[in-house]
Amino acid sequence: MKTIHYYIIAFLAALLLLFVPTSAQAQKRKVMNRPYIDQRLFHYGFLAGMHLQDIELEQNGFINEAGDQWFTETPNYEPGFSVGILGEFYLTKNIGLRIIPTMHFGTKNLTFRNETNGATQHQTIKSTYVTIPIDVKFAAERFNNYRPYVMAGITPALDLTVKKHKQYLLRQTDLYLEAGIGCDFYLPFFKFIPEVKFMYGLSNVINKNRSDITEEADLIFTQSVNKAKSKMIVFTFYFE
Repeated sequence: MKTIHYYIIAFLAALLLLFVPTSAQAQKRKVMNRPYIDQRLFHYGFLAGMHLQDIELEQNGFINEAGDQWFTETPNYEPGFSVGILGEFYLTKNIGLRIIPTMHFGTKNLTFRNETNGATQHQTIKSTYVTIPIDVKFAAERFNNYRPYVMAGITPALDLTVKKHKQYLLRQTDLYLEAGIGCDFYLPFFKFIPEVKFMYGLSNVINKNRSDITEEADLIFTQSVNKAKSKMIVFTFYFE
């Protein structure tokens, strides 16, 4: 059973704990920390966080001449970690353009099941993604020292650690659509920004050109899948 819901609940609970103390005093104005930081033409920071990788497979039920039929599943999400830098351009009072070069270090664990005889195989795909998200950030009006926002954008991605595997070989490049929510917290010396976003790959990342495989029986894994799309959920903490 995938445990993604626990990660989402834990992150949102942490975000709520940060928000509640501020909301309790929302009826009266407070001294604003760093009141002009959002009005700069360009401001920057760094990020650290974690993410969960998934792969969505479209399987076709292919059966080879030996009568074997394999299906693939991702039984668990494995957490990875992310680091990067943030640059944000001021467009209007409520809209900013963000460019966020980021590296994601993680894995995908796949389980292959033979429907004919019940045999199973496993594959761990390690990845190091270099991504350059280009996002538009839509922020609410600031009240005291917090400001919620939503964001959306596109993310080109390059996997630096693609290797040839017996079962699945993934392509090195992808393009993601992403959307998320977060909140700016203005502290005395810096701005702290927790965020959760969802990334969905647009490309078919299964490489079906398997000239490296010489055994016909090993091709069934690639032949039994029409396409595969990558997905990620990213929990990020920004510091400006």
